[in-house]
Amino acid sequence: MTWHEHRWRPAESRRTTTRRDPPSRTRRRAGAVAVVAVTATALAAFPATPASAVNATHPTVVSADPANWTPHALDGTVYRILQIGNRVYMAGSFTSVRNANSSTPLAMARLVAFDATTGRIDTAFRVTLNGTVRALAASADGRSLYVGGSFTTVNGTTSRYVTRVDAATGARVSGFVPAVLNGAVADLRLVGNRLILGGAFQTVAGVARKGLAALNATTGAADGSVNLNLAGPRTTATGVTAPVKVEALDVSADGRRLIIIGNFSSAAGQARYQLAVVDLTTTGATLSAWATTRYQPACSNNTPTYMRGVDISADGTWFVVVTTGYTYPNTLCDAAARFEFGTAGPNKQPTWVNYTGGDTLLSVAVTGAAVYVGGHQRWLDNPLGRNSAGAGAVSRPGIGAIHPTTGKALSWNPTKERGVGTADILATPAGLWIGSDTSTVAGEFHGKIAFFPLA
Repeated sequence: MTWHEHRWRPAESRRTTTRRDPPSRTRRRAGAVAVVAVTATALAAFPATPASAVNATHPTVVSADPANWTPHALDGTVYRILQIGNRVYMAGSFTSVRNANSSTPLAMARLVAFDATTGRIDTAFRVTLNGTVRALAASADGRSLYVGGSFTTVNGTTSRYVTRVDAATGARVSGFVPAVLNGAVADLRLVGNRLILGGAFQTVAGVARKGLAALNATTGAADGSVNLNLAGPRTTATGVTAPVKVEALDVSADGRRLIIIGNFSSAAGQARYQLAVVDLTTTGATLSAWATTRYQPACSNNTPTYMRGVDISADGTWFVVVTTGYTYPNTLCDAAARFEFGTAGPNKQPTWVNYTGGDTLLSVAVTGAAVYVGGHQRWLDNPLGRNSAGAGAVSRPGIGAIHPTTGKALSWNPTKERGVGTADILATPAGLWIGSDTSTVAGEFHGKIAFFPLA
């Protein structure tokens, strides 16, 4: 996320929601449907169709008053939120959680399930991971979870950086044996029977796949159909070069379009500065002619890639990118920018840009009524700010909402403790989830996670 997951529809129709058989991304987002009982101990049943990667469409902006019943993570960061039916999964680096209105901590680390209506933590769902979780996606039937991050063991068994677990119990799905990656996973999406991964890995099953790859979603075997040959990692002002990394990715609801963002300068032998659009088919992936040079300039000397989050609109016609990098004239550093897909071609320009004036944005969710952005920003509408409030700036600490057409900040302003920032935003049909490293939202205690219901 930035497991972004979202709404679901069938592959022929659309992320079903997240990414797709239709894609599965609730990283996000949830589609409630007929549910089936899983086990007597399960807190929630699973829908006949999964949660998906596309954020839910909302008729209005959500309430600025967060719900009081959500659970709390007591340390670390919530990096990803996924909803399937009436069950929510939160994932990150935390090691302890507790229910709302309880003083009893529960030693449950890195991946926890709870009821989407009551917030009650499901103690029957248990997964033991030895590292941070950064990405989640639902299986096509909603009965299992794909999990990505920096872990190397799952429930005591070696599983490097990606795994699949039962959505009711947390047990590993035995038939899924992932190909060996040599680096962490930062984001993932399910598209048909391909699990598309983005991250810091450079090889998959010993074959070069820098930052982007696919696995067979059933077996975990390497799938060679996604091979964009990302190259040209950017360097810092002091000459430090990191390996190619995909920071985040998103897939359109129909599963036909993939966006990747990261520290690369080329894809498939063509210049692509930190952002590339990929056309997907059921069996392949080819670089789109869609291209922009707006992310070619440097931002902060120590930030070779300033890309942090991306989200495609539910109708698949436009997307928003959020960045870090401080403020530099004529750049898209520390800003949210909307782009249209339109006809593929070079030199694409943003429809609008909303600047923070020097603060990082980490996450974004497009809901129709608003474009929600999160980070450790103090302001929006601040193009003249230089680590300060310039003319026209509006206070929006930690979380804010932007009008999808005008690009100006909406009045919604719950306020949030800033910290490192809001790491994930997930829109569901019922409202908006946020995950972060801080615990004060709207002046109330909400440990690393909060939910804003639709008004």
